Amino acid sequence: MKLKTIINYLFIAVLAMQLVSCDNKETLESPFNATPTERLNAQQKELNDVLESSEFGWKAIYFTDTTQLGGFTHVFKFKNGSVDMASDYDNDTSVNTSEYSIDLGSTVSLVFTTKNRIHLLSDSNNSPTAALRGKGYKGDFQFLYYGQENGEIIFKTNRSFEELRFIKATATDWTDLAKNRAMIPNVIGEPARPLFRLLETNDGSKVNQFDFSFSAPSRYATANSIETGSSVTSNMGIAYSPTGIIVSPAVKVGTQGLSVFTYDAATGNFNATGTAGVTASIKYTTKPLVLTNDYKILLAGNPSTAFGYIASYLSTAPTNSLVTRNLLEEINATLPSGVTISRVQFQFNTPFGSYIQYLFAGGKATEFHFIITSEDPANKTMILTDDGWNSGTEPAILKKIDAELLNPTGLYVKRENFRFGGPPNTIYTFTSASSNFRITTYAFQ
Repeated sequence: MKLKTIINYLFIAVLAMQLVSCDNKETLESPFNATPTERLNAQQKELNDVLESSEFGWKAIYFTDTTQLGGFTHVFKFKNGSVDMASDYDNDTSVNTSEYSIDLGSTVSLVFTTKNRIHLLSDSNNSPTAALRGKGYKGDFQFLYYGQENGEIIFKTNRSFEELRFIKATATDWTDLAKNRAMIPNVIGEPARPLFRLLETNDGSKVNQFDFSFSAPSRYATANSIETGSSVTSNMGIAYSPTGIIVSPAVKVGTQGLSVFTYDAATGNFNATGTAGVTASIKYTTKPLVLTNDYKILLAGNPSTAFGYIASYLSTAPTNSLVTRNLLEEINATLPSGVTISRVQFQFNTPFGSYIQYLFAGGKATEFHFIITSEDPANKTMILTDDGWNSGTEPAILKKIDAELLNPTGLYVKRENFRFGGPPNTIYTFTSASSNFRITTYAFQ
């Protein structure tokens, strides 16, 4: 019995020594044995090492927001505090060199310390409108390090705390930036294609009216539900690629999110495909999916109202169609040197009737075209018919643009939900029901 007892004690003692040994090993290997400073220093080295490890650098598609700018592709090559960088922000896709640092604070962060392409997304001198001048865009140039996953570097933006991932770049990623820019005309749409688009999915979801905003450098879109009684508007950022666009957030189709849309040159559509036959498509349509009654306040018997295209503020509005811009440029090219068309102004239900004013800068007298208003209630268009010119005859230089405004099928009138330029006035668009003419105006009432 004594021998057995002694053996039992020895076994327990050996087991205890093994447990102590294992505990000591776990403690020595645990990162929590290091001080906070030591852990941050280790992360700093880890981030620097991985940034310098990729042969062709890193690529990031940075979506700053969904209502102001959109998504921009950047490529980076890091080495010893210096970074080569290029982006598709504008047509300058050349490589620029600047400095970066990996800073220690409450966490480790990558900071682009001297000016480069990425600073264009946060420069206080940049803004989408004159009203926001000095406030800048919503981009960032400091990114908080959150580790690595599947070969990607995970960051969070400092200002908005949105996730941003760096993926290993290839040699072609640097040259693809120019190809991204080449996709812009396809997003804008060929002049011969309709002005209206829809977003259609094959999962039983309602079709959405879809509008791109392509006023440089902005690249975003809105999808408005056409379901009766619904006012749901979804905003999404757009990034260009050599083969199409990438949207954020992804379009939800059933349980899947589709973000990569491929351009089809034959139809002008942008198509996305998921698994099990799930698809989404951005398509053209010949008329608005949502027909409004916004034109009714302009009809006879209503209070006086006025709307004006002001060239100094609205010439770059994204809702002016290419046809409209070309017509205005053609008028200016025909006018004497120093004279330009400054306004196209609609006056409805004044004591003198309704008329269109064509105003000019540089000394040319204003032209007045008196009109009679009527409606096509089935198609919800306003129709303008000729009631004479103040000068007695139609000026030749205004013949083409005036024909668009007085086309027999009428105009769609829409009260837009965005502001543009300096004045805070509500925006209304006047769009031909039979051509690609659309002009942007301020409401004056």
